[in-house]
Amino acid sequence: MSKRRADISGANTSPFAKLKAAGLGAFFRPGQLEEAGLTRDHIRSLVASGKVEHVARGLYRMTDAEPTEYYSLAMACARVPNSVVCLLSALRVHGIGTQAPAEVWLAIPHKARSPKLPDLRLRVVRFSGAAWTFGVSDIEFEGVLARITSPARTIADCFRFERIVGPEAAMEAFHDGLRQRKVTIAQLSRVEEVLPSRRLRAALDMRLI
Repeated sequence: MSKRRADISGANTSPFAKLKAAGLGAFFRPGQLEEAGLTRDHIRSLVASGKVEHVARGLYRMTDAEPTEYYSLAMACARVPNSVVCLLSALRVHGIGTQAPAEVWLAIPHKARSPKLPDLRLRVVRFSGAAWTFGVSDIEFEGVLARITSPARTIADCFRFERIVGPEAAMEAFHDGLRQRKVTIAQLSRVEEVLPSRRLRAALDMRLI
């Protein structure tokens, strides 16, 4: 993913102006400083001035950023950039069902190291092969670039991971997504072809009877 950024090469540009111009979003990691033309000394100065806060290990936030309902998602995706918002968190973003997870649900690559974020409650699952890319699109949370499963893919995943989200959550998402016309039978069937699920297939067959 890429994002257009303003020119931050000016020698007289203040550190905070460079940080804002870099388009990093509300949250950012120390490793992103170089592209903003900043050093760790600059960040220490910005923290001391109150323009930036250190919110967790390896994560900073601009204090003038207005928090939204996606604060936790933005924080998680900034800290774990190689991830996909999925399952109950994705349902919440898409407005499907009534799930209100206390944790942020993220998928990471099958062989990736599990993230350890003591300041944030995470529920991590693993995707591999087609599951890592099919039905996944770009999104932003508080200016933080992220990836998320589509409505149809999210519902299908609830059946695929039914043991951890619960059968009630999967069926609720299935019926509510169709009721709100956020997904179609054809879209769900296409996901099931690529990422087979016997439980989803059974639900689709019952709907077609």
